[in-house]
This record gives sequence, structure tokens and C-alpha cells, in this order.
Amino acid sequence: MRNPFGHSPATNFSPEGPKRRGIDRSTWIAVAVALLTIVVADTANLAGGGLGSLALVLLATGLYALISGRPSWLRLPDRRAAGITIGISVVTLIAGFLLNPPAGAPDTSAAAGKTAVSEPAETSSPSPTPTPRPSTTKAPAPTPSPTPDVAPLDTDEVPAVTVQGAVAPQSQPAAGTKALALLETLAIKGRAPKTGYDRDQFGTAWADVDRNGCDTRNDILKLQLYDIVFANSVPCKVAAGVLDDPYTATTIRFIRGQATSSAVQIDHVVALSDAWQKGAQQLSAEQRMAFANDPLNLQATDGPTNQQKGDGDAATWLPPNKAFRCTYVATQISVKATYGLWVTQAEHDAMASVLGSCGDIDAPTNVQPPVAEPDPAPAQPAPVPAAPAPAPAPAPVAPAPAPVVPAPVAPVPAPAPYYPNCAAVRAAGMAPINISTPGYGPHLDRDGDGWGCDS
Repeated sequence: MRNPFGHSPATNFSPEGPKRRGIDRSTWIAVAVALLTIVVADTANLAGGGLGSLALVLLATGLYALISGRPSWLRLPDRRAAGITIGISVVTLIAGFLLNPPAGAPDTSAAAGKTAVSEPAETSSPSPTPTPRPSTTKAPAPTPSPTPDVAPLDTDEVPAVTVQGAVAPQSQPAAGTKALALLETLAIKGRAPKTGYDRDQFGTAWADVDRNGCDTRNDILKLQLYDIVFANSVPCKVAAGVLDDPYTATTIRFIRGQATSSAVQIDHVVALSDAWQKGAQQLSAEQRMAFANDPLNLQATDGPTNQQKGDGDAATWLPPNKAFRCTYVATQISVKATYGLWVTQAEHDAMASVLGSCGDIDAPTNVQPPVAEPDPAPAQPAPVPAAPAPAPAPAPVAPAPAPVVPAPVAPVPAPAPYYPNCAAVRAAGMAPINISTPGYGPHLDRDGDGWGCDS
């Protein structure tokens, strides 16, 4: 009777070694199974890969030969050879795990000095997103590994503008435009291929498009952080500050540095890759640079949260802070309308679902409402002349009528101030701000008690 390995039960290790014979069918089957296991493990990127699978096959074979005393399909001549095979398999197994770690294991091979991380950028008209005042404080996090839209953090040099005349293809929505109504004007299409996408398609990251001497990242940090400390006497490079992160409803203390700058990243509210697949391929280089550096499309946020978002749209990712989702989605709609981008059906439905619980929220915009012209002052009637004195009786000369002083013209009412966030309210000395005070807005009042920026 033959066993599965092609040797009779009586065959075992002997001083003379096994009898020589041709390679039988069972040996070929064992070799084929081993090779198939190795190929499958390597293709599926399992822990250890093909090398690890080879080690396991050798380990099982060596243990079988050592315990049973039989030569196995490898035709090991004796137990000493089986022991050597086991040793080789252990070394091979360790090497396989080092070269191909299990899925989800942290990547320890990245250079420690890497500072590039995924972030966004945008145009020159300031449009900060209002942020709720949180309570939790986050310490600066170490620099995470970069993901597709890699943009440098706090570099010493201001990035050069490689494309001149960055400008959006059309104006932002008019003041008072409702986000839900604006959503219905966006075209609904499927995603275009991502072919050809590269971060450089949107120009140099954080270029100084407004020519104020500061890169876009520092412009946004100055706009959305408070308690700011600058790196030098020039109010440009932000060395430290505090962010009330609207995405996470936490407070993050920002410190500029190679290992700490990534704690606060700048998110493209509409991700660059998402825009590329939904119409940005048809924009000019100047328009794409404007998109990547437009303050309407930029929001400072927690670094890990920005990494988690990636290039997700409203159908696949929303901020963890549910109180900010209305503003977040309304901003995405404004950006897509300004740059002529479309939405997918799933994205449209997700946006409509979020806005359904937001009331009649306006679409964020940098366009100021028109100032109402005052009514003209009414014309003053001419003075009535005094009646002449009777002829017979001499009368004293009547005094000249007093000049008529025209009524003062009503002053032009000043437009109500607009505070994009609590940092601006504090800077104006208006915190806390009451619901009856000009400039109050629901985005400043997280708890809805009629007092904004009161925490």
C-alpha cells in the first residue's frame, strides 16, 4: 500500500539512506500544491508573501520528516537533513514577515525627516468658515505619512507662482443665495476618469497668488487661528496659534515645526482629486490654480482628520462634528458652482439630505450684499411772504424772515458687520455677541442660546 508521499510504510531513514528511485506522481502533486500556495500568498499580499508561504511549506515538510522518520516529498535522507530544513524555514519565515509585513501594520520604513502631508489650497478672496468654540484640546501630532494630494507644510521660502492670472471662471454666488436652491443648479454626472491627475495640475502648492508676500497656507492660518505668534516681525509666517477646529469640535494648539506643523493642516473642502474627476480637467491652468488657493475652498483642521478625508465627497465623507455639516456641505456647493464642477447622483442626494435639516441656510460667499440707497430728502416749501402793512398807518419795517434751515439728510446706514468666526468677534472686542447685536449669526452660536462666542 502506498502512502500519500509515494513511499511504502516500511521506508524510513537508514544508515544507507533511501533507495534511489524516480520522482513519482505524488511528489509532483506536492510540489505543485506548494508552488500554488506560494503564488496565491504573494498575489494576495498576505502576511509574509510568497517567501513566508515557502517557509511554512518547508517547516511542515521538515517537521513531518523529523517526527515520522520518513524522507517526505523532498526525499530528505535523514533526521539531520530534516532539522536543517526546519532551521532554514524559520529564517525564511522571519525574512518574509520583515519584507512583507501584515496588512495594516505601521510603515516603519518612511524617512523620519519627511514633512510633506496631504493638504489643499485656494484663491484670493477671504471667505473663512465659521467655527464652533470647542472644549477639548489636542496636542500637536507627529507628521503622518503623506497621501495623494501632497503639499508642503511650513517651508522657509514662499512658493513661486508658476501660472499668472489665477482667477475663478465665474463670480461666487450672490449674497443671500440659498444653498439648496444652488445645489439644484449643479449638473449631475458620473465621475470622469482620474487619468492624468497630479497635484501639479493645480499649480505650485500654496503659491502666493494674491502677491501679499505670504503663501496661501500662512494666509489661512492667520485668518482662522487666534492667539497668533509670528515667526518674526513680519506678520506672515505663523509660528504658533490656536485653532477651534470645526471638523472635530476640538481646540488644537498649533506650533510650527518639522514634527508639529502637521497637527494643523489646510483642507480643500472640495478635494483636488474630486474636482479633477468632476470638471476641473476642462478648466484652464489659471483657473485650477485659483481653485487650489481659494479661501472659500480652504479650511484649517486637524491633521489626522484631513488625512482620513482624502479625496472623499459628501457621499463618502462628512466632518465628525455633525453641527458643522450644514456649513461644510453648503460651502462645497458654493465652490462647485463657482468653478463649474458637477456632482454625482449619490453626492447630490447626500448633500440634499444634510441640507434638509439645516433650515434655509445661505450658500457661503465673499460677495457682499448691495448697500441700499437712502430715500432723497423731501423738497422744502418756499417761505410765504409777509403781508404788507396797511397804507394809512405807518408800520415799522418788518424784519426779514429767518432763513429756512434744510432738514438734515438721513445718513446712509452702515452695513452690518460680518464676523466669520469667534476669532474675528474677539478681535473686534464684541465677544460675547448677543442675537440683537449687528454681526450676530447662528454660526457663532453653537448652543443656540442667543449669545455667540460666549465660551
